[in-house]
Amino acid sequence: MAGSFASINTALTALRYQQVALDVASTNVANVGTDGYVRRRVVGETLGAASSPAVWSRSLETGSGVQAARVDRMTDALLDSRVRREHGRQTYLDSRAEALARVETGLAEPGPSGVAAALSDLRATLNDLGNAPGSDAARSQALSAAASVVDTVRLQAAHLSDEASDQRSHLLASVVEANSVATELAATNRTIAAALGGGSDTTTLMDERDALALRLAELTGARGTVRADGSMYVELGGQALVDGNSAAQLVVTGGVAADGSATGGPVTFDLDPDTTGATTALTGTPGGDLGATINVLDDVLPSYISGLAAVAKDLADHVNAQHQLGYDANGVAGGKLFDYDPTDVLGTFGVVIADASKLAVSALPGGVKDGNNATALAAAVDVDDQYQRLVNGFGSTVASARQMATNQQALTDQVDSAREQLTGVSLDEETVNMVSAQRAYEAAARVMTTLDSVLDTLINRTGLVR
Repeated sequence: MAGSFASINTALTALRYQQVALDVASTNVANVGTDGYVRRRVVGETLGAASSPAVWSRSLETGSGVQAARVDRMTDALLDSRVRREHGRQTYLDSRAEALARVETGLAEPGPSGVAAALSDLRATLNDLGNAPGSDAARSQALSAAASVVDTVRLQAAHLSDEASDQRSHLLASVVEANSVATELAATNRTIAAALGGGSDTTTLMDERDALALRLAELTGARGTVRADGSMYVELGGQALVDGNSAAQLVVTGGVAADGSATGGPVTFDLDPDTTGATTALTGTPGGDLGATINVLDDVLPSYISGLAAVAKDLADHVNAQHQLGYDANGVAGGKLFDYDPTDVLGTFGVVIADASKLAVSALPGGVKDGNNATALAAAVDVDDQYQRLVNGFGSTVASARQMATNQQALTDQVDSAREQLTGVSLDEETVNMVSAQRAYEAAARVMTTLDSVLDTLINRTGLVR
């Protein structure tokens, strides 16, 4: 339709469109500090003349105004995918570095209360005993130093065991959270599909969808892809974790029992795609927080515990071999000073002798207190280098983990900054948009006022002669 009345409708469409623009700008301003919010932008669409020609006439219409075609979220699918990937890697490296740092603190090396200091004290007291083999005080001090070595080794092993227990509990909690997030994401996919089918706005739902997918990536390292219908497809190890409105569940099948105890062997998972109990083995190892926990449980802690057990075993074997070559204060051949169960070295490592007089200090039989075997025992405490290699190797691992986390943080920050520039709300930009919408609204209102005056002249003044 053309003419003055059509112009009123055109001005009305402008008023409605600019009102939507103001609503969108005010929503952006209101959510400037909301985590996960993606700024919106209204997209206008020109209402043109009739596109189909009439049979007996032609349209005189030149335009019918404007309408809000849609409200876009300012996102980039490729950038979002990269953010999820980098956050998964960052969480893996941060969690791993944090766990290793806790273990390093528990080693108490270097320091006066660590294993290295206890070994040094044992060697010093044995040398002192060699110089004063008849001193009961020196014997007691040497036996106490041996017990101190055992205590520090077992204390360090206890710290490692506690860390392993904490990591197993953390793994179970992470699995529960990952399953909950996957289920919630599937429900969000279903809601998005229903909203799109009904023509409702889905921008808020899509914000929630992206936040859930990011959390899944941080927990498991899973990769998410947005489909044409707005749903998020998430895969883990090449298998579907979330597919439309269906979510598989992670099930721990090895390494950790339901009560958090260790079952032996590496940590393994199954996926239950329909929550019926019919599971399939998960191929590959998860990333993110779960991957870091698995690495600590399956690789880092067992490796160090094995090294510490080797140190304790070698110390016991070397000292026992030398101790059995000497004689105690009563002239009796020495037996074992340390003992352990080969199947559980750290759990059974201990001092056998309770009576200091049974320390085989003398190298000669018959109760001769020459002290030569005590000096030889001091030399048999020769695992310092082995222990230092173990500690230094672990320290290098910790330093490497920290460095990798720091390097990854630079990349993660760069990706986050690029996404923030696109999705973040700028108050200055929104102010410009609001002023622009305000001025356009005023202009459209002025058009309507002008048309009202024109129609008044046309209706009330046409044909009047003065």
